[in-house]
Amino acid sequence: MSQSVQEHRGDAPGLIRCAVLAVSDSRTLATDTGGATIVERLTAAGNVVAQRMIVPDEPDEIRRRLESWTADDSIDVVLVTGGTGVSGRDRTFEAVRGLLDRELPGFGELFRMLSYQEIGAAAMLSRATAGLAGQTAVFLMPGSVAAVQLAMDRLIIPELGHLVGQARR
Repeated sequence: MSQSVQEHRGDAPGLIRCAVLAVSDSRTLATDTGGATIVERLTAAGNVVAQRMIVPDEPDEIRRRLESWTADDSIDVVLVTGGTGVSGRDRTFEAVRGLLDRELPGFGELFRMLSYQEIGAAAMLSRATAGLAGQTAVFLMPGSVAAVQLAMDRLIIPELGHLVGQARR
């Protein structure tokens, strides 16, 4: 790892406050395994989950919740799970992407690359994405537990502090 990356990581905030949004027409907090996995990974890494909610895959509802959280100075990161596919009800990508001031295309690219190693060509159907809405980092990942584990363990958790530190500059 380069000296520059190590220096940036050294400047990362110690406490990151997160909000977790599951997009589903059928799940509840009790059955939301993807959202629960996000919460588990975040807290195990020493982060705080300040909010958690489920909304149906309705773009206006998704957008309202995300706008509220990204405008809240007490939330550094919003992690969204579900609605990343290509079916008629999968509209989360459009709602999230419309709120991003700056996209982080590398997240989606790396996620699909790593997914391809596990599930093959079906990885191209994922519209996982990330970016910044103001100074708030926003990640969108599929709803399956395997996809959440991959995104959290291999991509998000290792760079979360670095990203938040850079977004605050």
